[in-house]
Amino acid sequence: MLETILHFSIRNRWLIVLFTIIVAAIGVNSLIKLPIDAVPDITNNQVQINTEYPALSPVEVEKQITFPIEVSFAGIPGLQSTRSLSRNGFSQVTAIFDDDVDIYFARQQVFERLSQAGDSLPPGAEPVMGPIATGLGEELMYTVEYEHPDGEGALKTDGRPGWQNDGST
Repeated sequence: MLETILHFSIRNRWLIVLFTIIVAAIGVNSLIKLPIDAVPDITNNQVQINTEYPALSPVEVEKQITFPIEVSFAGIPGLQSTRSLSRNGFSQVTAIFDDDVDIYFARQQVFERLSQAGDSLPPGAEPVMGPIATGLGEELMYTVEYEHPDGEGALKTDGRPGWQNDGST
């Protein structure tokens, strides 16, 4: 069988070259028309909820804000899992949904559960849903910049947020 193909290819080499050029042209044409992004987004459907409450430590944020928000999501249709991050005065809960769940439906479900969870949160804690974005689209980085670098010209008050009299923040 292999010998037959080789003999045919040698006897009809110009036909094989022409066939190869046609296949290559079809491939190049398909490549030009192929609608792919430089980096395809393969992340799942997710809704982020951010809550700022500056008066609490990470442990208190976890107990009083993050945990009640995560518990309120129990039973949402299509919810795969939740993950959270608790920092000084900041809570971030990410609800991850199945791929076939409409993102607007997911956000509506999260919004309804957040309104129910509001009673169990500390006074003044207001959870805010993040924008409609995927995990791959998270390019925003937070930076902290001081109005008075190195504390020069800053009002220094011990025990309050900001520069302290000993030079720390």
